[in-house]
Amino acid sequence: MRDLKSLREQHKRRLAWMPWLYFALKARHREWAEAWQAEVQERLLAQETVQLGTGCFIAPDAAIFGEPGRAVVLGDRCAIAAQAFLHGPMTLGNDVSVNAGARLDGGRKGLVIGEGTRIASGAALYAFDHGLKSDRAIKDQPVRSRGIQVGVDAWIGANAGITDGVRIGDHAVVAMGAVVTKDVPDWAIVAGVPAIIVGDRRHK
Repeated sequence: MRDLKSLREQHKRRLAWMPWLYFALKARHREWAEAWQAEVQERLLAQETVQLGTGCFIAPDAAIFGEPGRAVVLGDRCAIAAQAFLHGPMTLGNDVSVNAGARLDGGRKGLVIGEGTRIASGAALYAFDHGLKSDRAIKDQPVRSRGIQVGVDAWIGANAGITDGVRIGDHAVVAMGAVVTKDVPDWAIVAGVPAIIVGDRRHK
């Protein structure tokens, strides 16, 4: 017979990499899983400037960093998967999911993600950029930050990149591997490097 403790530890690993499973747990698993999450979230709240809504899931090895003036604020039922990186300032609306290995940095101006948006594995959203002037080395360039906004019900595909100063519209889709350097309208589907509009969700 398989050891119950080792099975539970493996189940925790599974939830960390696939946190959508947490929200569908059967009653026999919910009690221990919620107690485990309470411990994980208590440690995070004690160490970082983070605000968590109710019913969130946080993978134990997610790297979440918030400082005074650069808080990380999560709405209700947000899910942060294994090896995700979040650095404030940023605000995530209710029901936002950040999947495994995604990287989100609010720079100075911040990152705002609307309710119900999905950030797929490996996506990178960086709300800052370095200068490129030829009179100094890259390491000595000034850093600017204009912020990033992602609307409600958007989907940022796996390994997509969103550059500083961009707004992703409500209900928009960014294809896998796309690099977005300009604003994306509501409902638009964008793909490519640099990303261009290739469709509209309302016509699917």
